[in-house]
Amino acid sequence: MDSARAAFTVRLLSALLLAGPVAAQTQGNGFLFRQPVGTLGLRAGFAQPTASSDIFEFVTDELSLGKSDFASASFELDLAFRLFERLDVVLGSAYSGSDTQSDFRHFVDNNDLPIEQTTSFARVPVTASAKLYLTDRGRSVGRYAWIPATFAPYIGAGGGAMWYRFRQEGDFINMETFEVFTDTFESDGWAPTAVAFAGLDVSLGPRFGVTGEGRYTWGKASMGSDFSGFEKIDLSGYNASLGFYVRF
Repeated sequence: MDSARAAFTVRLLSALLLAGPVAAQTQGNGFLFRQPVGTLGLRAGFAQPTASSDIFEFVTDELSLGKSDFASASFELDLAFRLFERLDVVLGSAYSGSDTQSDFRHFVDNNDLPIEQTTSFARVPVTASAKLYLTDRGRSVGRYAWIPATFAPYIGAGGGAMWYRFRQEGDFINMETFEVFTDTFESDGWAPTAVAFAGLDVSLGPRFGVTGEGRYTWGKASMGSDFSGFEKIDLSGYNASLGFYVRF
């Protein structure tokens, strides 16, 4: 009986001694038991459309709008899967949109009041991209432990589709009769898009980190019947964002 108790005590102490390092490793001592298979990231930032097509020239000439009025906050969500040590495939989407009050620059109504309207512009790209890290983002120690690098710069490019909406609602002028009328004009739809980006991941621990990114998006789309006679609307623009990511 004494020998059985001794053997049980030895096994119990051994299990406790082994469990200590295991618990420490899983609770964030700077490494993981395996190399991550991907990351989930969320960022917020600032989006500035280039607004270079004729519809933007028209509204900035006739209305009290400037190209900077189409700038807005942006929100981005990325899901990345590791293909190789330095290469990921990234599925992502974003949203940016502005709503700006304006009035006609050169006209007022019969009561000498401004002729006012609201112009809205929203963009939602959905893309698949290749993301290349310029340095190793971590290193393996033995067969099981993986230690993330503190800094990991990257570049990337991809493509997909972008949904957009350009909308004007309020009071307008009939340029033939100079009568003021109330109406809503809207154009929306999908168009091909391409994207290029660069950024930096900063690891805060084995699971979490922060990231900063700048990107440029290209795109043009045909406008709806409410804007017949205009060329394709320019959907391109710059974006800068900051956020966080989690490894899995």
